[in-house]
Amino acid sequence: MRRYPALYIVPTDRWYIERAVWLIAGVALLTSTALALLVEPRWILGVTATGLVSINVALTGFCPIGNVLRVFGLKPMLAAPASSRWNLYFLQTDRWYLERRIYLAVGVNISIASVLVLVHSPWWASFTIFVGAAMISFASTGFCIMANALYWLGAEPRLAPQAGRRAEPSTAPDDGASRTKPV
Repeated sequence: MRRYPALYIVPTDRWYIERAVWLIAGVALLTSTALALLVEPRWILGVTATGLVSINVALTGFCPIGNVLRVFGLKPMLAAPASSRWNLYFLQTDRWYLERRIYLAVGVNISIASVLVLVHSPWWASFTIFVGAAMISFASTGFCIMANALYWLGAEPRLAPQAGRRAEPSTAPDDGASRTKPV
């Protein structure tokens, strides 16, 4: 069994499409929630739209915000190989790796919470506020509570956790491939 560092923290040494998408989505969630609580409850539909886009990204790989960010020059870290003549950004969808699961889990949770704000209680907005703040924190620090929960449950990440974190010793046999050969 392969062992990973104790914490899953995405790289924050540069801005890439997926990291910027988390930041933009977090700002959209907080803005829509604030407008719903302070101006008009139907602004919560902005949260629903963000959730549906997140679900779409997880299922199809197509990310409208990711494509805009690519036009502005950001490079992806989880992009599928370019297969279209327009070089569109698609998230890799070959298997259910950790980061892809995050898009699905966040999308489902905030979509349900936003509907509950309209039909049950405005208190459900506290959940969308929490998720929006967590997404901004994820983009800023590289740490996400949900990503770590999935990581600890065994979901395999595509983005390499940052080096320098406390790592558990590997139980994999040493094949000598990592050693340098004498010259």
